Amino acid sequence: MDRIATPSMTREIINKYGLRMHKTLGQNFLIEPKFIEKIMEAAEIKDNQVVVEIGPGIGALTQGLAEKAAGVIALEIDRGLIDVLQDIFREKTNVHVVHGDALKVDFDLLVQEQMGKRAIPYKVVANLPYYITTPIIMRLLEGGFHFSSLVLMVQKEVARRMAALPGTKDYGALSIGVQYFCKPQLITTVPPTVFYPKPEVESTVIRLDKRERPAVVVTNEQIFFALVKAAFGQRRKTLLNALSNSGYPLNKEEWQHLLEMSRLDPKRRGETLSLAEFAVLANHLSDKGTA
Repeated sequence: MDRIATPSMTREIINKYGLRMHKTLGQNFLIEPKFIEKIMEAAEIKDNQVVVEIGPGIGALTQGLAEKAAGVIALEIDRGLIDVLQDIFREKTNVHVVHGDALKVDFDLLVQEQMGKRAIPYKVVANLPYYITTPIIMRLLEGGFHFSSLVLMVQKEVARRMAALPGTKDYGALSIGVQYFCKPQLITTVPPTVFYPKPEVESTVIRLDKRERPAVVVTNEQIFFALVKAAFGQRRKTLLNALSNSGYPLNKEEWQHLLEMSRLDPKRRGETLSLAEFAVLANHLSDKGTA
């Protein structure tokens, strides 16, 4: 089969199957093979590994993955594309097209059902729809799934936020959420011109390698992430004021005491705190018995 990731093949497939793009599903198909290769290089797939691809579309990336992996599980939410994908890859015994929602599916169970328990850990590769990028990423990270790495194409600004360092304008709750579980690496920027239909923004390929254990030790993850959310809820306010107005059942004097115990200047802003500093504060909060 010719390369799917070209303008001519994409048009041919769309016309052959009478496809219509669903804007609500964020469908933008890659039409430049060079970027398929870059994603493949970033994923470093070996011939004994299994890959879950979220949102295969018409199979441009699936085609490349199938040439490398022992198995490709193509998870597609659009029922109209299931028959199309099954027809396109009917001769590829290592491609398994599955209808499902990435926001609901149990990824470990999906892999076991399609490829067996030995397929774990697996890799996840995706060209994520912009409108649900963050929910899908956080579900993958917080769900306790046994993947080894994620290679994702996302909106450029979102990728920058995931990899951002403390004290920068892009640093926020998403940065901490991602870096707590993974080590991020920005791979390449992808222009709108290599998609059909053409999106209005630039994209970035990012690789997230799952850590063997979280980046910092916290007593209670729920308190840790709630604290992070509270600190970034009002970015322009000092840490003391943001936390005092966060809805926690602590008064300003109690927050002042916790910050001093954590050796944090109450006048700092949340965006300047490292993961380690948030962990120290969250652990003191946990010790206080505040949920």
